[in-house]
Amino acid sequence: MTNTAFKQASYQDILDLPDNTVGEIINGHLETHPRPTPKHALASSSLGDELVSPFQKGKGGPGGWWIIDEPECHLGPHVLVPDLAGWRRQGMPALPETAWFETVPDWICEILSPSTARVDRIVKMPTYAELGIGYLWLIDPVLQTLEAYELRDRHWPLAGSYADDDPIAIAPFAEHAFSLSDLWE
Repeated sequence: MTNTAFKQASYQDILDLPDNTVGEIINGHLETHPRPTPKHALASSSLGDELVSPFQKGKGGPGGWWIIDEPECHLGPHVLVPDLAGWRRQGMPALPETAWFETVPDWICEILSPSTARVDRIVKMPTYAELGIGYLWLIDPVLQTLEAYELRDRHWPLAGSYADDDPIAIAPFAEHAFSLSDLWE
């Protein structure tokens, strides 16, 4: 019988990774993936562009949010790096002085890629639910789709699926509409 003792990952494991690798600690395990591909990065940057002006800066929208690319979130035992995250300023009035965030985001967006989709769906989605994050978007730049979820009783019922040039005006950002196809162009 073999002893396969589990070694709890530490933050030092993340610091020791090569520069082109993103590391996260989820349920004590070190999860790694390469930096995003250009399609992945374009979708993430384009979504940030759509949300920052109306929701962070209040230009043409209600303001009241922080929208951050690839924030390092230290949440309980987890170190998570979503592609985008948003915090209502009422819950986090100022940005932290640290290089990471310890306040649970109100919204998370993961841009799916072949190297991250399995972890994003199977490992991170339940962790995000456990943490009480209210909204989760999954965007697939290859299939050109967006799945929106709203947390209910620590589960993720699908709030809507979008494809092609569907108009996007969904919670928690329903006050601003844009075309899903804007994320790929």
